[in-house]
Amino acid sequence: MANYEEMDFRKFTGRSETDKAINTLKGILLGINLDGKINALEIRELQGWCKEHGEMVNRHPFTELVSLIQEGTSSGLEGVDWIEDLLYLCNQTGEGSLYYDMATADLQTLQGMCHGILSDGQVDDTEVNSLREWLDEHEHLAKYYPYDEIHSLVLCVLSDGIIDDKERLRLKAHFNQFVKLSDSELTEKIAFDTASIKIEGICTANPEIDFDGKTFCLTGLFDRGTRKEAEAAVADMGGIVTKDVSKKTDYLIVGQGGSPCWSFEAFGRKVQKAQTYRREGSKVSIIAEYDFWDILEGAQCANKVNANQ
Repeated sequence: MANYEEMDFRKFTGRSETDKAINTLKGILLGINLDGKINALEIRELQGWCKEHGEMVNRHPFTELVSLIQEGTSSGLEGVDWIEDLLYLCNQTGEGSLYYDMATADLQTLQGMCHGILSDGQVDDTEVNSLREWLDEHEHLAKYYPYDEIHSLVLCVLSDGIIDDKERLRLKAHFNQFVKLSDSELTEKIAFDTASIKIEGICTANPEIDFDGKTFCLTGLFDRGTRKEAEAAVADMGGIVTKDVSKKTDYLIVGQGGSPCWSFEAFGRKVQKAQTYRREGSKVSIIAEYDFWDILEGAQCANKVNANQ
């Protein structure tokens, strides 16, 4: 069998693999370090990252990264200075990388952070609050999955200033959807512990809508106005209304049916399709009805002002 490093396709994929692996490692390190301490389960996840990328260990920067991880993890649980050294190397290595744009690189880091937080099976207050700070500093990701859902969930969890046990389980269940831990037993335990938690679909927090030339689909029972009124308003603003969700859909507007609390499951096929497309890389934004009407009214007022000038 040919050596992995010598396979022809790697001339096209090598840089993307490197960038993604480093962005993910950076996120894992940030997630682990949010509470300023490290435990045996978290060390195991770092060792799992080394194993997953073992075929790259003989080339820069993996040689240096793996050496630092091995040195740090072999020293036991004393101190976290070596994690800071690893983060420094990740940042230095990633500077000037043009394979992925900033948004994609930051999303890879975010996924890694969720991995790091979940790596010991616990979600504590310090980690959630620190994650909130990182999310607030990266608002340029607001239109992208999974930032939009994670940000909305974290805001909801922290809204009353108290993180209860059920909210911790919600966070675990949500992170576990797109994090692949190297510890299969821990993965199974998290799945068991969160089996009773219903994963709610959460709309983008503080969304933005660009109407002109964008494609809209509407679903659910509308409370503040009728769906036909909403569709007509979108068309008046230059938007395109379709009957179903596709990979080309820009916005899915979900009627709230008279209740401020709703879950994606209540609206069935269209929302499920939108979620699937987002996981496949589509940029469809899922927006709650009330946010839609507020943004629409603001845009209409702005158009009137511009027309009178």
